[in-house]
Amino acid sequence: MGNGFRVTFFDDARAFLDRAAERLAKDPVTATVVATMAERAAAAADRGVDPVASSPFFWFAVVEDEAGAIAGVAMRTAPFAPYPPYLLAMPDGAALALADALVDRGEEIGGVNGALPSTTVFADRVAERAGGGVAVTMHTRLFELGTLVEPRPARGRLRPAYDEELPLAVEWFRQFHIDADEQAGHEGHADRGESTSADDIRERIRQGRVWMWVDDGDTPVHLTAANPPAYGVARIGPVFTPKEHRGQGYASAAVAGVSRHLLAEGSRVTLFTDQANPTSNGIYTALGFEPVVDMVELTIR
Repeated sequence: MGNGFRVTFFDDARAFLDRAAERLAKDPVTATVVATMAERAAAAADRGVDPVASSPFFWFAVVEDEAGAIAGVAMRTAPFAPYPPYLLAMPDGAALALADALVDRGEEIGGVNGALPSTTVFADRVAERAGGGVAVTMHTRLFELGTLVEPRPARGRLRPAYDEELPLAVEWFRQFHIDADEQAGHEGHADRGESTSADDIRERIRQGRVWMWVDDGDTPVHLTAANPPAYGVARIGPVFTPKEHRGQGYASAAVAGVSRHLLAEGSRVTLFTDQANPTSNGIYTALGFEPVVDMVELTIR
């Protein structure tokens, strides 16, 4: 609405990467979610898969200042309701311009995720123009591994997931969200387990990005996954141990093992936590993960 910022939307992930590569590479840790999603969508398109079909909204955006420099980056690709946009840090004026652009193009926005304070500025503007209020759904925190602190040994070993373990991996990806909700005292996030398709998980297994911690009989007792690196940054997640196998140190041992693997590849290692989940926060800080930036998930209604 004429505040000096201009918003450009892309439904082609490759075109977005061509435009935003310098911005994403400048701060690849905080940009990890956008960079990973854009590269995954571009790779899917190269395989003939239409990523737009996975969500009623599928776009990436750059917000430029008056000089044409990128002031902000965002995306809307989430396949779960309310299909929240995701914002990286940007000046308040850029967040306002993005909110105005989305309201002007008639998109219904029931929530938003991303960096503080940009996400709050965006949500308040949408609520102001479209009507409604803003409520916090979840506070999250992005961590980066500093110096890896080796955990106590756990019985068993880490290995890549087998192709035939896809059904188990799909179930554990889904169950991760249910149990994480329970541990943090949340409700309403479990459907995110449906947001990673079997095809996505199969592709990660084939890329060697899903690992199982197995017992002495080679039976999986824990899963840790990671995204392929984007701009030199790899992001771990999900990390899941079934309830009957918890308390044995599998999560710490597996995350440490996966982290060593990613470091050996030359990647910086990151992950997200729900700030309300003391279990995961305690595990990761003990391993040497250090907080980078706080983020928030907001509901607009």
